[in-house]
Amino acid sequence: MPELTLPALDTTLLLIIAMGAFFAGLVDAVVGGGGLVQIPLLFSAFPNTAPAVIFGTNKLASVVGTSSAAWQYARRIDIDWRLAWPAIVAAFIASWLGARSVALLPPDALRPLVLLLLIAVAIYTFAKKDFGSLQRETGLTTSSQRRIAIGAGALIGFYDGFFGPGTGSFLIFAFIRFLGMDFLRASAMAKLVNVATNLAAILFFAAHGSVLWLAAGLMAAANLSGAVVGSRLALKHGSGFVRKVFLFVVCVLILKLASDLI
Repeated sequence: MPELTLPALDTTLLLIIAMGAFFAGLVDAVVGGGGLVQIPLLFSAFPNTAPAVIFGTNKLASVVGTSSAAWQYARRIDIDWRLAWPAIVAAFIASWLGARSVALLPPDALRPLVLLLLIAVAIYTFAKKDFGSLQRETGLTTSSQRRIAIGAGALIGFYDGFFGPGTGSFLIFAFIRFLGMDFLRASAMAKLVNVATNLAAILFFAAHGSVLWLAAGLMAAANLSGAVVGSRLALKHGSGFVRKVFLFVVCVLILKLASDLI
């Protein structure tokens, strides 16, 4: 198991990590995208640490806040569990396979494709002013909707285990576009699926010793606090607020991936 490289009692670094994890938890609870904050933060704090260790630590820190947000949503939002459970199971299995594939393929190879997909998502959402504002009927049978939920959970779950940035945004977009959900319900279901993808990736990374446990514990506590604030904001302000945060996070992701490629 790798040793934690965190400087002893370096309160400044501890504070920066905690603040970053709090903000990541807040954003992630609304629309996902917490990894956009936490992963660069971990790479900066531990520059000599292997990427697999960084990803494992990020997943462990994130799952606590994501689970809290999922619980808050499940208590207040009417979730269609006939669609949620198949998506959760498919995402769990696919995420574990994705994490296992990190050692076989270079995740950076996905950056150009992910960038193009995020640009398409942003353009579509900006153009469709009523996109995700209300729950709508799709005209699909329950079995067809279940197949779509399984497909989205499996595809995006594998992506989350393998690479990750934008997972929450892709889940929300898929649930709105193909299952007719509004932003709030889509975000709620995305949180449930995201808990499954995080847990599966953690099982793989932890089994291979790829976690900085002390840093993960500190960040998990801060992430949890941020998730509580974020989920309350989303539930209070509704789909319109979630849509705005969604577009903001997608645009930031686009800029981040574009700068990495350049």
